[in-house]
Amino acid sequence: MLGVLLFAIFFALVFLNIPIAVALGLSSLIGLHMADFSFLMFPSIIYTSIGKFALLAIPFFILAGIIMEYAGISQRLIRFASVCVGHMEGGLISVVVVVSCFFAAISGSGPATVAALGSILIPAMAEAGYDKAMATSLMSAAGAIGIVIPPSIAFVVYASISDVSIGALFSGGVIPGVLLGLAYIGAAMYSSRNDKNIVRQPKASAKEKWLAFKDAFWGLMTPVIILGGIYGGIFTPTEAAGVAVVYGLFVGVFVYREIKFRDLWRLFVDAAVSSGIVMFIVAGASVFAWLLTTTHIAGDISSALLGFGINKTMMLLMINVIFLIAGCFLDANSAFYILIPIMMPIVAAFHIDPVHFGVFVTVNMAIGLITPPVGINLYVGCNIAQISVVDVCKKIAPFVIAGILALLLITFVPWLSLFLPQYLR
Repeated sequence: MLGVLLFAIFFALVFLNIPIAVALGLSSLIGLHMADFSFLMFPSIIYTSIGKFALLAIPFFILAGIIMEYAGISQRLIRFASVCVGHMEGGLISVVVVVSCFFAAISGSGPATVAALGSILIPAMAEAGYDKAMATSLMSAAGAIGIVIPPSIAFVVYASISDVSIGALFSGGVIPGVLLGLAYIGAAMYSSRNDKNIVRQPKASAKEKWLAFKDAFWGLMTPVIILGGIYGGIFTPTEAAGVAVVYGLFVGVFVYREIKFRDLWRLFVDAAVSSGIVMFIVAGASVFAWLLTTTHIAGDISSALLGFGINKTMMLLMINVIFLIAGCFLDANSAFYILIPIMMPIVAAFHIDPVHFGVFVTVNMAIGLITPPVGINLYVGCNIAQISVVDVCKKIAPFVIAGILALLLITFVPWLSLFLPQYLR
């Protein structure tokens, strides 16, 4: 009964448009009272949950992403991708996805990727004759790859809950992230197949490509330093986040000279606000998850699901459906804290590799970033493009379908998620 009331209160608050962090906190406080726990446990649980070294990577990666945006790296990556593939059929489509993957390897956040790149790429696609709503849908979908391509804030949160190696999750997300990008390129090509207004860009000369590469070199080196340092055993993922901040400041201040010392205050404030939002969600969700575990709600739900007596294939499909539905209403961090404690006994019972599980449920949440009614990336993209959400929702269906097809492949072919972690072990 407590579990039903806990979820009912939480979703009632969400549907009343209460911020997710507040909804999680309020429902958790009510749950503590209903379960006869002292309210004094609330701050204690929060401190214990967020006072983890691994979670320190979250504000650092957010800060690194904002620094890279201020440093002008996004514009240089876009120019380099444009001169390489912009002249091909559907060239700008490829540019959007390729640059999103590169920027995802810096920021670790889907909405941040859309915000950083959308203001440049959406107008560029509209100017080239692409339908503006389709361009916004593509940018929103490509930006969602930000939580799959490492470094990923969602992976850091999942690792802190499940005690799985962050490095293994980061390497496990590379191939699925690329596969998701290819699926979105195919969806965009299909959507624009009969559009006669599209104009190809002129082919760049070898000199132009070389100059664009030189200009983007420092930006291209960012994921190499972050991921190479982690997989080379030079530093931990949390230390890598700190290195990314220092490297970004060096590039922005001394190499590109786009960041002035007077900009640092605004830059740090932006990072603090973004980090605060994420950490408030983590704090509220951690208490909610503690309640689910302590009151045996999570165990009871797990036992009920295992009691259906279905095979592994059906269970994997059921897990995907649960996370796809959750993605329609929740961000990845909240969904993980609520659902992972329920799912881990099922993962163990069906001998599903926890790295593989972490990757495919994160892909679920990436699809959720472009799925109404929440679809955070959609709202960010619409705000940038100055277009209604209704218009974009009419064009988002091919991308959701393409994402689900890629998800099924990632779910039922574990090799896609496990090859690199096993190879780099």
